[in-house]
Amino acid sequence: MASLIQVRDLLALQGRMEARQLSLTLHTPQPMIDAMLERLEAMGKAVRIQEDVEGCLSGSCKSCPEGKACLREWWALR
Repeated sequence: MASLIQVRDLLALQGRMEARQLSLTLHTPQPMIDAMLERLEAMGKAVRIQEDVEGCLSGSCKSCPEGKACLREWWALR
């Protein structure tokens, strides 16, 4: 099980990562990683970055009912 410091250190080394990547790398359940990332965000140590995946046909993923499929969420340190 990873600690908050390990999550922070891995983000520092990698620059930015998705929660799923962090979970796999640290062998920690994703709900735990999600909670740690939200805690780092609340502390002002991490920032959530959302970007559209290339290949979105309509260009309006955020208003699309399936928008979450087109939207990638990255995490990085501030």
